[in-house]
Amino acid sequence: MADGAKEVVRDGRSLLGAARDLLADHRQAVADVQGALAPLRAEAGRERLGSVPVARLKDVTDGRLRLGPLEEAGFTSVADVLDATPYRLQLLPGIGPQTAQQLHAAAAGLAEAAERSVPVRIDVDRRDEAMTPTVVALHRLVNAGSELPKAAAAAKAVDERFGPLVHDARPAGSWWRKAFARPSRRERAREAVGELAGALRTEEERGTALLMSQASVDLLRPHVSPDEAWIDFELRASDYQTLLAELAALGPEREAAEGFLPDDLAARVKAQPLDDTHRRVSLRGYQSFGARFALVQGRVIIGDEMGLGKTIQAIAAIAHLRAEGATHFMVACPASVLINWVREIEARSTLPVHPLHGPGRDEALAGFVAGGGIGVTTFATLPAVDVPLDVEVAMFVVDEAHYAKNHETRRAKAVASWCRRVDRVLFLTGTPMENRVEEFRNLVAHLRPEVARQVSPGDAALGARAFRSAVAPVYLRRNQQDVLVELPEVVHVDELEEFSTADRAAYRRAVEDGNFMAMRRAAYAVPEKSAKLGRLLELAEEAEANGLKVVVFSYFRSVLAAVRDALGPDVHGPISGDVPPARRQEVVDGFTAAPGHAVLLAQIQAGGVGLNLQAASVVILCEPQVKPTMETQAVARAHRMGQVRTVQVHRLLTPGSVDERMLQILRTKTSLFDRYARRSDLAEQTPDATDISEQALARQIIAEEQERLGA
Repeated sequence: MADGAKEVVRDGRSLLGAARDLLADHRQAVADVQGALAPLRAEAGRERLGSVPVARLKDVTDGRLRLGPLEEAGFTSVADVLDATPYRLQLLPGIGPQTAQQLHAAAAGLAEAAERSVPVRIDVDRRDEAMTPTVVALHRLVNAGSELPKAAAAAKAVDERFGPLVHDARPAGSWWRKAFARPSRRERAREAVGELAGALRTEEERGTALLMSQASVDLLRPHVSPDEAWIDFELRASDYQTLLAELAALGPEREAAEGFLPDDLAARVKAQPLDDTHRRVSLRGYQSFGARFALVQGRVIIGDEMGLGKTIQAIAAIAHLRAEGATHFMVACPASVLINWVREIEARSTLPVHPLHGPGRDEALAGFVAGGGIGVTTFATLPAVDVPLDVEVAMFVVDEAHYAKNHETRRAKAVASWCRRVDRVLFLTGTPMENRVEEFRNLVAHLRPEVARQVSPGDAALGARAFRSAVAPVYLRRNQQDVLVELPEVVHVDELEEFSTADRAAYRRAVEDGNFMAMRRAAYAVPEKSAKLGRLLELAEEAEANGLKVVVFSYFRSVLAAVRDALGPDVHGPISGDVPPARRQEVVDGFTAAPGHAVLLAQIQAGGVGLNLQAASVVILCEPQVKPTMETQAVARAHRMGQVRTVQVHRLLTPGSVDERMLQILRTKTSLFDRYARRSDLAEQTPDATDISEQALARQIIAEEQERLGA
């Protein structure tokens, strides 16, 4: 009888797993369609708002808003209000900042409603970049056949029926579970085995296992080419349009943004409240989900692709815990990003931050222990951070957590010690763990050793999604394409890097000599000790792990030469002023054609004009530029028609140097340009007319830095 019970439990678990796999595959296929529909919905919704009068805003705000100033300024439709920024709206007579925000929010609300309700149809004569992905995504569902809905319904029924039975029958499938179970639990297990056996017979008679298996095979077929999808659409247009009408009525799928977690876990995460009392930043949907995931699961890895805001998610989780009464939190990170953490915490939360690093470490530690807040330290300093054991640290965050993968290193041992001390631990890494199973095991061993022991290379062999499902209790990862509809088209990140000792010496010599250009490139004067170059290499490595192409811009050939030497011989370029235009295009073509990750180097004054670099989705600016338009034009080389990913722009800056002073001056200049350009079409066509003189900027900054340094 015992062997029979084991077999029933095993068969029940197997059928339940097949049902859940099919449901996950189906959700993914539907999510692909919804993702492809998003730009079409937005476009159609925008067109609809163009015909909605401004007066409609009064209806959705219960008549609280005065619309006279809008109508007097020539605003006729809701689309006009949506296109205007709150800042532009508050410039109108009679409209203050609060009213401007309310007007814009009301217009955005109508836009969301329009996108949800607007009908979307496939236009065979419009085979463009907006329409084609929808046809390709629909092809998979259409060609899964008429049995797919039946298979999905059967899988849902199996999930609902078998889930509780398999859970209740578990003691009967294992002698040791049975031995340690209470009598009532053993009795329920015996009953559940009988019910499970009957349910299995019923599903066998229905052919459920074969039905679900075939549907899974159909859904896992790779996407076809656009041409093949369009041909199939012409042959079976009614099938496509019928399915589209059904799916377009659904709300946007969130499974991708939720990392394809199992339904029960995703539901628990979404039910978790998130207090924003101590937070100064609004979260995007996927960021809110990530913070809640960390709170619900307690000890996890958030492995979102670079550029998706892992730091903000960590701060949001900490802010929630602070609202619940927790007082002390600790962050460990590489030295290259410590100052970024300090600035982000100051800007995004109300919590005090204590840099536990450098000469003032002891004083900062005393302040942290006495007053609470967030202590931020480096991996190198972490072993020496002595927080008394009677100070309860509510969360320990480890940024770039893959640095702790080798358990034999001093930094990993320090991380492990803190993990044992703190109940809530959050690891952050942009490196895709499904490509590094052993590394993943090592990281999870810090958090939950029992889960680490269950992870096998076979989990990763089944693909990224299957891997994530297998490790869902501890791992959440979203790629840019998963949440692209929620991301701005360009993400700007200022990477603040303190001078190394060698950098600082080179900078002081340049200031003493009154050499502006040497001041600007001093951070790279000793490449092997350059803090900026170290951060650039980290960004390139993370881009490589994610298969992203990178373009590196600098004004200086010597800086590009240092970058090339550090990255190795496989980089493309550099493109400089003395490279003929035809050769420049050859370099770009080689960069574009390279499979996966690649790096292109370019002088910003040469590569920033006239070339299409949309193969790159990561842009690194080695230093700020004298002319704001130069940076804008360089970024525009990557962020242009044909770019399918969010463009990440990382600007490397050294605080307390020529970099920071340049930005202070240029921000004022850019603001003047913005106001001037809005008044003059000619100014927009000739932006150089408003850029600051390089000589004047140089003289001003040299004088200020010589006075500051006593040079």
